Amino acid sequence: MSPAAGGPARIGITVGDPAGIGPEVVAAALREIPRADAELVVYGDVDAVRSAGGELAGIETRAIASASARPGQPEPASARGVVEAIRSAARDCLAGRLDAMVTAPISKEVIAAGGFAYPGHTELLEETCGAGRAVMLLVGRGLRVGLATIHCALREVPDKLSSEGISEVLAIMRADLERRFAIPSPRIAVCGLNPHAGEAGRFGDEEARVIAPAIEAARARGVEATGPYAADSLFHRAVAGEFDAVLAMYHDQGLGPLKTWAFGQAVNVTLGLPIVRTSVDHGTAFDIAGQGRADPGSMIEAVRLALVLSRNQEKQDRMKT
Repeated sequence: MSPAAGGPARIGITVGDPAGIGPEVVAAALREIPRADAELVVYGDVDAVRSAGGELAGIETRAIASASARPGQPEPASARGVVEAIRSAARDCLAGRLDAMVTAPISKEVIAAGGFAYPGHTELLEETCGAGRAVMLLVGRGLRVGLATIHCALREVPDKLSSEGISEVLAIMRADLERRFAIPSPRIAVCGLNPHAGEAGRFGDEEARVIAPAIEAARARGVEATGPYAADSLFHRAVAGEFDAVLAMYHDQGLGPLKTWAFGQAVNVTLGLPIVRTSVDHGTAFDIAGQGRADPGSMIEAVRLALVLSRNQEKQDRMKT
């Protein structure tokens, strides 16, 4: 039963790499999330979840595993099952059988060794959905940080930035912050790329040549975007409540401050796609897998946020009809 029908949301949870801490944090989420709040469906290596102490009685499962994997011993042959579990949950979201999906961590190295070229979940989900542009947003302790570029080498970032692309990301952020986060007219602050936001061109011209025009174009589309601001002080202002979200130009520029502020409580949200997807803010942690040391906080928060986002989306969509 979906939130639209007045019942608990149906949330799909993918196990991720079975040799990592995914099975442990999924098992913890199954214990923590009240059944009255959500109907949970587990996709992937359900045996690994059971071995990690997951109570699967009364929980729907979609068992998808292509190879056995022991904690801390990643196996490239498991990649096919890991990828198929993600695709299956996404397809069920698209078909309306799920209200949202939550993903445990995967290993990019293992996925690549198994024959798949996806840099991460975001790109795989974008391909599976076949519509929209995926934008990564990290959320934690009131801070929301989007990324203009995601998984690429630092030296590639300037060439990947364009006014059109940044403007599109800002429009996607505004739309989903309104629809899924229920924030009317969200205030989005935009980071510069260079130290001191270029210092009037002394440290680079991307701010004037690329980023500022993108902000103006976004504002012309109704986005309340401002900047570019020097990144070294911007996140403090955002934490203080001056902005509803920040757009960073590259991965570590945004995720470093976010994880420092909210590690263990942060959630990765994919914007711009026709499905609601949240994820943990950490990796597979093969080095501690199976030792009972994994912190499930981010996974639990990811499920809780998926519930909120799916409910907000249903409410916003009903108001427009």
